[in-house]
Amino acid sequence: MPNLLLLEDDPTSAAALRAGLESLPAHVDHASTLAQAEALAARDSHALWLFDLQLPDGRGDELLARLRDRGLATPALALSADPQAAAPGFARVLAKPLALAELRAAVTAWLPAGLLPPWDDAAGLAAVAGQATALETLRRLFLDELPLQRHEVLAACRAGDEAAARAHLHRLKASCGFVGALPLLGAVRALHAAPGDAGALQRFQDCSQRLLASG
Repeated sequence: MPNLLLLEDDPTSAAALRAGLESLPAHVDHASTLAQAEALAARDSHALWLFDLQLPDGRGDELLARLRDRGLATPALALSADPQAAAPGFARVLAKPLALAELRAAVTAWLPAGLLPPWDDAAGLAAVAGQATALETLRRLFLDELPLQRHEVLAACRAGDEAAARAHLHRLKASCGFVGALPLLGAVRALHAAPGDAGALQRFQDCSQRLLASG
């Protein structure tokens, strides 16, 4: 189970975000001040940090800069009521309030592939209005098609054909969401954004292979 650090001073927002993160599942360390977050982050035991940008005792981006100066390289996501907020050093900005599905997908995309189960049953059931039989059928179809889709994506990326890679990945996005394959969905989104990135390609390979092995 991944260990996450959440820095959020508003009690209501913190409770909602923490509940959403714990549903991944994940263990969540919560801090309401920069000082608390800095002390927790210094342990270097988290897979991901989520920092509010504006707090009563300072700014989340300033804390991130200090942590980076200390050699801590944990991936970090920014939380802000302003979706256009400047967030230097953060992987992306999550605009508050955000839906549970958006939070889960964003976090999953930045966690190491092996830290979460390959299937997210809650997300899959939500996509089919709670019909477990329908979800099972969709997952069988998905797994039947995944080997060819995986091959096409890998071939396009290795050939340097970014347009073809993005076309194949675009088709995978929706089907991943329908079946609750959130770790693969995160990998697909990352590779779609950067088809030439070796790390994103490896993540896609790992996530897709885990799904095939689970079937």
